[in-house]
Amino acid sequence: MSDFQKDNVALMCDIGELVGLFDFDAGLDAFLTKAVSTVAWHMRAAVCSIYLFDPDTGDLVLHANQGLNPAMIGRLRLKIGEGITGMALQEMRPICEARATDNPHFKYIPGSHEEKFISFLAVPIQRKMNPVGVITVQDPQWNYFNNNDIQALRVIASQLAGVIENAHLLVHIRDTAANQESVAQQPSATAARFGPGTHCIRGQWASGGMAMGLSTRIGHYLLRSAVEQTCPLDLTEADFDRAVAITERQLLDLQRRLEEKIQDAASMIFGAHVLMLKDEAFSGEIRNQIRAGKNPWTAILDEVRHYADMFSRSPNPALREKVLDVEDLGHRLLHNLSAPTLAGTGPDYTGQIILTEELLPSDILKLAAEGAAGLILLGGGQHSHVAILAKALQIPLVISTDLRLLQLPEQTPILLDAKEGQIVINPGPEAVQTMQELIRSLADSERLAAQARDETFTRDGTSIQLLANLNLVSELDVALRVKAQGIGLYRTEFPFIVRSTFPTEEEQYQGYKSVLDRMKGLPVLFRTLDVGGDKALSYYPVQHENNPFLGLRALRFSLRNPEIFKQQLRAMLRAADGAPNAKIMFPLVASLDEFLSARDLAETCARELKSEGIPHRMPELGLMIELPAAAMLAPELAAAADFLSIGSNDLIQYLLAVDRTNNEVAAWYSPHHPAVLRTLTQIVRAAVPTGKPISLCGNIATDPQMLPFLLGIGLRTFSMDPTAIPAVQQIISRIDISEAEQQAEKMLSFGRQEEVIRYLSTITS
Repeated sequence: MSDFQKDNVALMCDIGELVGLFDFDAGLDAFLTKAVSTVAWHMRAAVCSIYLFDPDTGDLVLHANQGLNPAMIGRLRLKIGEGITGMALQEMRPICEARATDNPHFKYIPGSHEEKFISFLAVPIQRKMNPVGVITVQDPQWNYFNNNDIQALRVIASQLAGVIENAHLLVHIRDTAANQESVAQQPSATAARFGPGTHCIRGQWASGGMAMGLSTRIGHYLLRSAVEQTCPLDLTEADFDRAVAITERQLLDLQRRLEEKIQDAASMIFGAHVLMLKDEAFSGEIRNQIRAGKNPWTAILDEVRHYADMFSRSPNPALREKVLDVEDLGHRLLHNLSAPTLAGTGPDYTGQIILTEELLPSDILKLAAEGAAGLILLGGGQHSHVAILAKALQIPLVISTDLRLLQLPEQTPILLDAKEGQIVINPGPEAVQTMQELIRSLADSERLAAQARDETFTRDGTSIQLLANLNLVSELDVALRVKAQGIGLYRTEFPFIVRSTFPTEEEQYQGYKSVLDRMKGLPVLFRTLDVGGDKALSYYPVQHENNPFLGLRALRFSLRNPEIFKQQLRAMLRAADGAPNAKIMFPLVASLDEFLSARDLAETCARELKSEGIPHRMPELGLMIELPAAAMLAPELAAAADFLSIGSNDLIQYLLAVDRTNNEVAAWYSPHHPAVLRTLTQIVRAAVPTGKPISLCGNIATDPQMLPFLLGIGLRTFSMDPTAIPAVQQIISRIDISEAEQQAEKMLSFGRQEEVIRYLSTITS
C-alpha cells in the first residue's frame, strides 16, 4: 500500500485507541484535536472538523479542526439545517458531495480558508437519536470520498459519541462543583453544616471508580449511643448468650465471604473478634456483671470501654490498633442483643457510601465483605497502602478534609466520582442521570478486555511481552481475562500490611503457590517485602523518620530484619518447587553489596530447607532498578543478577528529587526530562550485552507518547495495571521498531525538556 492510499481500518483502530485512553483531565477539546488529526492522516484528507451541538443555543460549534483557519475554533457557529454540516445533523444522515458547491445547502464561511476544498463529507454524531455533533472531511480533489469512507466515518462517529456525551455529563458535575467551591472552602466554624440543596466538594483521589448511595457514618461511639437509647431494659443472661452465638456466626460467615474475595490477605481478619468473644476474661466478665445485677447492654458497654481504654493507652501499636476491633465487636454484640431478629450477618452496607475518620487496611476488607459501594475518608495523611487495597477490591475511595461531612444526616444521598475526587451531596435528578451514564460508560470499557489478543506484536512483527502488576490474588482474574503474559510485579507486602501480626511462613507459602498454580507456567516475579515510606506495619515499632521515603524501607528493612526476610524467602523457595515460572526480585537496591547480601540470604534459606528435607527450588533472582545509584551500577548489577526490572515511577521520583504525591512539586515530575530519557537508555544498554532479561514497570509503560521511545531503546517487556493491557496492545500494534529507534535517537539528542515535548507533539500530530 503506497503512502497516499487511505487506511480506514487502521483509522478505526487508532480512534478506538484514543477512545480507550481518553483522559478527562486533559479535556475534551484536546481529545478532539487528536481525533481530527488522526482522521485526516488516515483518510489522506486535507481537512477534518468536529462540530459539537450546544443544547443551550441550538448551535453547532466548531471545537476541533485540521486544515482550516484555527482562529475559527470556538467562533464558527451553525444552526441546525444551516450549510451541508447543519443539514447532515438535521436529517441525521451522511451527506457526501463530489463538489460541495453543487449542493443547494452549501454555505461558504468567510475567513475559514475553505475555498480551495471541493469534495465534502459530513456525518452526524448521535447518541440514541440525540444530536451530539457532526464530523466532516474535505479535500481539494473532486469526488474524493466514497462509500468506504462514509462507512468508516460512521463507525468513528459512533465511537466518538459516547466519549463526547460522557465528557459533557462530567463537565456538568464539575461545573456544579466549581460553583460551590467558595462554600466548600469556608472555615468549619462558620459553615459546620451543609445547607439545603446540592453541594459539590472536591477531595483527593485515592481509588478510582464511581458510586451512588446513601451515606453511613462509621463512628462507633455514635452507633453505641444509638443502640443504648433503643435497647430494651428487660434483657437477661440468656439474651446475652444468644447475642454471642449470633455474633460468632456473623464473624465466621464474614471471614468465609472475605476469603472468597481475597485469599492471601484475608486470613483471620476477623480472628481477633472471635478470639476475644470466646475469651472468658471478656465474655466471662460480662456474664459476671449480668449475674451481679447489671443490664446486659450496660455490662457489654462497660467492658468494651474498659478494653478500649486499656488498649488505647498501650505503648504497643499492635494493641492500640485493637481499639477498633473491640469497638467493632461491642457494636455487633449490642446490635444483636437489641435486635436479634434483624441480626442477619450484622451491618449490611450494600449500596452505602461509608464516611469515616479512620480507615485501616483491615477495615477496607471488612467493608468489602459487607458490600460497601464507596468510601470517604476524612482527614489528611498518607494513605497509599489503603488506596492500593481499595483499588484491588474495586471500591471507590476519596479522601476529604471537609469536616462538614461529619454533620451529614444518616442516609443522605451521595454521588462519588472517585477518579476526580468529586463528592456530590443531595444530587438533583440531572446529576443522578449523569452518574448513571458515566457508570454505564465504565462498563463499556470492560468490553475492551474481550478484544485482547494472546500475543502482542509491533507493526513489523516484533514480539512484545505485556505483563500485569498485581497486589492480591483476587486480581488474578483480571490479569487472566486480559490475557497478560505473566505477572511482572507481584507486590507481596499487602498480606503483611492488613494484618495485626506477621504472616507465618506457611501462610505466605500457600499464597505464593496459589498465584503460581493459577498462572499455569507463565512467569511470576515476586517482589520481596516493600514496606516503610508510607506503607508502615502497625505491629512493628519503628523510630520516627523525618523522611521515611529515604529511610528504612524495602530491601533495607528486610536486611535489617533477617528473620522476617528469611521466612518470606523460605516461603518463596518452597512455592517455586515444581514451578519454573517463579522468580524473585529485590526492591530499591542501591548497591551491588545489597543485592549480594540478599542473594546470600536466599542461598542460606535453600541450604536450611535442604537439611530439613523440605522440597524447594532456587528460582532466578533479580532486582528492581529504582534509584539513580542502581542506574549508575547497571553493568555490574546486570552481570550479577538473573534479570532486571526498571521501576520507572520511583526512578523518576528519585532522579528528579520530586515527590509525585506532593501537589506543590508534582509538575516537575516528568518522564520527558532528558535526564530520565538518558538514564533509561543507559540501563537498557548496560543489560542488553549481558543477555539478561530486562523489563520496565511503571506508568510510562502505558503512555502512548513514551511507548515508541521505550521500544526504540530496546525494551521488549513491560509490566502494568492489567486493565491497561488491551489498549496498550493496540498502540504497540501500530508501532514500527525502526521508526521507534529513529524517534528515540532524536529524543536523546535534546538537552531541554521543552524540546522533547515539542518534538513529541509534532510526532503525534
